[in-house]
Amino acid sequence: MAMSRREARRAAVFMLFQWDVTGQPLGTLYEGEPDEWTRQIAEGVAADAPALDERITAAAEGWTADRLGAVERNVLRVAIHELDAGEVPKEVAIDEAVGLAKRYGASDEAGRLVNGILGRIIRDKEAA
Repeated sequence: MAMSRREARRAAVFMLFQWDVTGQPLGTLYEGEPDEWTRQIAEGVAADAPALDERITAAAEGWTADRLGAVERNVLRVAIHELDAGEVPKEVAIDEAVGLAKRYGASDEAGRLVNGILGRIIRDKEAA
């Protein structure tokens, strides 16, 4: 049975977190057969991570992507990837990202941080 998009997004964030922290190849981190959507998100984000991190750094106002917590960094990467793909409305991408950051992030401020960075990225994208 296929996962919901919410479940696939969460699974992709967890997989990307492990990839980010351990440096192991993404394909070795799959537990069983991953949902197709989870795999597409994780592989797309991993392939674009340097460019995504540049955008996060540009929007983070005084922070660099590598100084953010690994959970927050990967939540942001997934959200930006989804926004770029245009498969979900921006409000959904933001809401899902903020929810993941609040639930799994390193601090109580994680949700606010993710919301602020995504807001700046969306404004920059719309202004371009």
